[in-house]
Amino acid sequence: MTDLSHLNERQREAVMTTEGPLLVLAGAGSGKTAVLTERCAQIIRNGTPPWAVLAITFTNKAAKEIKERLARILERDEKNRGALPGAAGPDTRGGGAPWAMTFHAACLRILRREITVLGYKSGFTIYDTDDQKRVMKDVLKALQYDEKRVNPQAVLAMISRAKDSGQGPGELAEAAPGDYFCRIASECYALYQKHLFEANALDFDDILGLTVRVLRENADIRAYYQRRFSYILVDEYQDTNLLQYHLVSMLAAGHRNLCVVGDDDQSIYGFRGATIENILSFERQYPEAKVIRLERNYRSTGNILDAANRVIAHNAGRKGKTLWTGSGPGEPVKLIAALNENDEARFISETVLTGIGQGMNFRDFCVLYRVNAQSGRIESQLRLSGVPYRVVGGMRFFDRAEIRDMMAYLQVIHNPSDDLRLMRILNVPARGVGGKGTAVIRALAARDGVSCFEVLEQAGTYPELARLAPVLTAFAATVRAWGMAAGTLPLPMLYDDVLERSGYARMLREKGDDESGSRLENVMELKTNLAQYEEDAAEPSLGGFLDDTALFTDLDRYEEEDNAVTLMTMHAAKGLEFPTVFLAGMEEGIFPGMRSQHDPAAIEEERRLCYVAVTRAKERLFVLCAGERMLYGQTAHNFPSRFIGEMGIGAEPRPSNAAHEERQARAPHPQKARRAPASPPPEVPLTLKKGDTVTHKRFGRGLVLTVTQMGGDAMLEIAFDEGGTRKLMLNFASAFMTAE
Repeated sequence: MTDLSHLNERQREAVMTTEGPLLVLAGAGSGKTAVLTERCAQIIRNGTPPWAVLAITFTNKAAKEIKERLARILERDEKNRGALPGAAGPDTRGGGAPWAMTFHAACLRILRREITVLGYKSGFTIYDTDDQKRVMKDVLKALQYDEKRVNPQAVLAMISRAKDSGQGPGELAEAAPGDYFCRIASECYALYQKHLFEANALDFDDILGLTVRVLRENADIRAYYQRRFSYILVDEYQDTNLLQYHLVSMLAAGHRNLCVVGDDDQSIYGFRGATIENILSFERQYPEAKVIRLERNYRSTGNILDAANRVIAHNAGRKGKTLWTGSGPGEPVKLIAALNENDEARFISETVLTGIGQGMNFRDFCVLYRVNAQSGRIESQLRLSGVPYRVVGGMRFFDRAEIRDMMAYLQVIHNPSDDLRLMRILNVPARGVGGKGTAVIRALAARDGVSCFEVLEQAGTYPELARLAPVLTAFAATVRAWGMAAGTLPLPMLYDDVLERSGYARMLREKGDDESGSRLENVMELKTNLAQYEEDAAEPSLGGFLDDTALFTDLDRYEEEDNAVTLMTMHAAKGLEFPTVFLAGMEEGIFPGMRSQHDPAAIEEERRLCYVAVTRAKERLFVLCAGERMLYGQTAHNFPSRFIGEMGIGAEPRPSNAAHEERQARAPHPQKARRAPASPPPEVPLTLKKGDTVTHKRFGRGLVLTVTQMGGDAMLEIAFDEGGTRKLMLNFASAFMTAE
């Protein structure tokens, strides 16, 4: 007898319902992976060969987990049968294992066997994004389109969307007959596919599209796979696009033993082509389908689930379910009304350090935000407090390529002899100085014993640089002019001028795709850092700002990857969970964003994203909004997000001394110490006790209030004359602080 006692009633029902169409609406944290794997095992126990089971999911990690769990279950079954004299049961050995894999892995396996019917060879290769860009550049050149006017990446993005919708080149043109760019993309699409075909190559979208085409155009092949897969299970069905829908529908048409597991309330990838209608219309496609709701949550406390249930209830396009838990209400969800983005970041840092003092680990905390640009101030505050963190699904703010580019401009303005940074920006944006040109410049500088910048200024005197001389001398003169302006212009104004006169902002705007838009947002967020520095510093200067940022980036090496606070976008957090979660920037215009304000469908997807974010929290959830926020170089006074009201939680203002601390931090102090460059931590950290007086390089003089020992470190609470009361980690702070 199979032991399913570890499953609840609804889970057991889903496992035992093996025949016919089945829709399992699995709420967040409801144990859907356990149900999916146990159901696969039950099908095999009933006598179905393992190779006749197809379990499809979206990530390699999820597929691996299903395989490993299923292997353990089947191994347990074998041992149980062997322990019972005369026990009989299906032999699960041999004959091939179940197909537990991603959509693309399953399609690739089919194409390796069947693609020859489309004229390709079975040994085809897969082009990555860089390969695609090279092909598209060749296509644009062949069609005599200027890359500056027709961006290759924008064309590829449109082709990708067309492939996801099952459109060929002709259908793409017909979809928008009056659209000039659509006509160009259609023309490029046709030649692009010709190039791939001649190279016997596929791009990532072709893996799905050509599999659907093989099955649709070849009845014998379609019938073979329909017979082979007696049972099909699809995980995260709400994330499927149109091609995936057609693929599943064709494969399941033979036996109709199709089980889809998903949560319409977690459909958050519409921008990638996911179609929530696939899961919403499942019962219309299969009228005989059984629907089972998994509503018991094993992850979050009752108060967190109440907030999630209340917010998602405002969506009209949903099946409807209510999550519940048997673990009790837990702590109330807290809404923190911060003064601004700095106060928000400081609250996060202080809460983390308080938790550490209570025995928690850094890995227990996660900060979620809607857009990557929000991470800058939070990262700065965590670094300042010595809190290790990692950014998932993205790079640290100052490690992003576009931020490095703009920082290189500022560094060369401050120090033209910095050859490394100069070579980074000399041809970014493109100025016609390619690899050969930079090599000549470096060789001349080495030969004459001067900096590369001096070679640029004297380019007209070098015969080797005759062709490039006008460009190089003009660039050098502009950098010199910026250097003179740096002593008089406010830093944000200088930065604006660098962005525009360098052509960097124009380069990003002209690309016009989503990636370039995000990069432009990031470089504008650097302006926020400049403005904040200028407000904080007693004697702001370009050199001081560069020292300030160098201090932070140099300390990245002290992060502990195995025990660090996690920072990520809400989209990246799907499928993860943390004891404590902060939702930062919960304000209208940020979340939901401005582009969603007048689109009901977009608002519903944003609300689903909020539901996903809330349900990442296991024990504590902090929802943060700010009275004012500087983002993309602009200060705004946003209303709290509508989702806050929908959750039904009340505001909890920051402590009363927060406003005083904020004024103190912003006020000019003649005696305030300049921010010093990074220095390595001393070999022996300071030994401090309650009542000691210290001097910090940034916050000035302070009194130690508490010292909490924590393994090989200690958390300090210090009341600074100029920076308010701060919590700092001793080993980190010792590098920037002395005891009196």
